[in-house]
Amino acid sequence: MTPAPENLPRTAGELRAAGYLPRSIKTEIHDNLLAALREGRNPWPGIVGFGRTVLPQFERALLAGHDVVLLGERGQGKTRLLRTLAGLLDEWTPVIEGSELAEHPLEPITPASRRRAAELGDELPVTWLHRDQRYTEKLATPDTSVGDLIGDVDPVKVAEGRSLGDPETIHFGLVPRAHRGIVAINELPDLAERIQVALLNVMEERDIQIRGYTLRLPLDVLLVATANPEDYTNRGRIITPLKDRFGAEIRTHYPLTVAAEVDVVRQEAHLVAEVGEPLLEVLARFVRNLRESTVVDQRSGVSARFAVAAAETVAAAALRRAALTGEHPAVARPVDLEAVPAVLRGKIEFEPGEEGRETEHLVHLLRRAVAETARERFGGLNLRPLVEAVSNGHLVATGERVPGADLLAALPELPVLHEVAQRAGASATDEPGRIAAAVELALESLYLARQLAKDSDDATTVYGP
Repeated sequence: MTPAPENLPRTAGELRAAGYLPRSIKTEIHDNLLAALREGRNPWPGIVGFGRTVLPQFERALLAGHDVVLLGERGQGKTRLLRTLAGLLDEWTPVIEGSELAEHPLEPITPASRRRAAELGDELPVTWLHRDQRYTEKLATPDTSVGDLIGDVDPVKVAEGRSLGDPETIHFGLVPRAHRGIVAINELPDLAERIQVALLNVMEERDIQIRGYTLRLPLDVLLVATANPEDYTNRGRIITPLKDRFGAEIRTHYPLTVAAEVDVVRQEAHLVAEVGEPLLEVLARFVRNLRESTVVDQRSGVSARFAVAAAETVAAAALRRAALTGEHPAVARPVDLEAVPAVLRGKIEFEPGEEGRETEHLVHLLRRAVAETARERFGGLNLRPLVEAVSNGHLVATGERVPGADLLAALPELPVLHEVAQRAGASATDEPGRIAAAVELALESLYLARQLAKDSDDATTVYGP
């Protein structure tokens, strides 16, 4: 972590003189969010596709000081959105040095810190906590206990001679340790119902109960959670009293446009080779087709991670092909899309009765995405000269051992090829691989439109009349 600036106050007296008054976590987020909106700054870096739907609702909930649950299918960016909340906290916040909880030096809440504050007064030592340390995330698993979340009696402290009723015998759990911070619980319905009950007092009364006695701690936390609708209604549920304590329930969604889907892939994917915009559009349309397909189990959803993994798979296929052919740089071509159905079939849940036909469905939807992308890119362009050239004997081969230069050399000089390359984002001076990717997309679209034939063996595909 970056060390705190040296000019910050180091004692409670210096802190009070500098005007650092206690401020609740919800007030802090409220003030910083309003400041960002007024200044035109984006408070949600890296969040794509939610600008007019989810984010306005989320901002209203935060400005109202509500605890929030995000409800949506897997891979919609719920956790990513919650993690950006840390950016709305003050960069540095003062805490009592050595305290078990992140207590404000001017507002201690535990018996030990209150005693120290009374003894030391203005000399109470102060340290500074960075905002990244004030965001706590917990995946709700069935083995999570009340002790994990709230706390339990520490037998070691009891063995040291303290009585069971002594509040200093408590080992605090995750939620109290997030005092003056944000607690995010992922997949909240997976938390056992008896464990969810332990959160009721934290959310409403802001105190904690451990082992039969109540320790009055005015906890200051923002509790946010995620839930999947499938878990929400069937496998698990959020108990009614806990749902009632959340001030806002906000539905998330997958990207609503192809452009937003491409932006997500560009942002999240680690591509080991160049994947052009047309192929990213193919993958975006492929994922959207999967989300609309009746053979895919839509209750489990088709995660945005699928599109990211598909792009990374295509890039890896292009890199392998470049290693085999000696091309440089490695540029993905439509032939590399063939790796997607086989590699990623296990990431999709199909409806019962579709066993054995999964790859067939994936190939069909992928071809439909290629046709839709080519129609969007080459609409209004007369590709007849390309069809005639292939029909007159200029057969074009592609495959994992065919370099882009060889693919282009199989065709005569045609003005329409320059237009094809331009519409696919390439120019006449680009590397052969980029131009070949555009030409191959046009050939594949002509095959799908039944204007060309295509014969394939293990390693080579040939476009012909």
